[in-house]
Amino acid sequence: MKIETAARQLDSLGNPTRLQIFRLLVRAGEAGMPVGALQARMGMAGSTLSHHLKRLIEAGLVTQERAATTLVCRASYSEMWTLIGFLQDECCADEGCASPAPDAGAKV
Repeated sequence: MKIETAARQLDSLGNPTRLQIFRLLVRAGEAGMPVGALQARMGMAGSTLSHHLKRLIEAGLVTQERAATTLVCRASYSEMWTLIGFLQDECCADEGCASPAPDAGAKV
């Protein structure tokens, strides 16, 4: 992963609203979530949601697919895991991590 790509994705997730949208889509799983359902869950105007989705799509973290008359959004798990791997590999590349990675079940 290029550092520019990671920076763009982190910038996109740095907005609290976009982070919340992304979390909802990750929780929705592979089935994704229709835009209408996402709008209802977020309680925001369609134009505002479209703006935030556009940023997540441009960063490669979300995909959209039309299924008949419904627009379905999905988290891009491959991009998410690539970003997580980049952070894990690159943040400790020079000195090594000062502390061990948390347990898989631990809340950070």
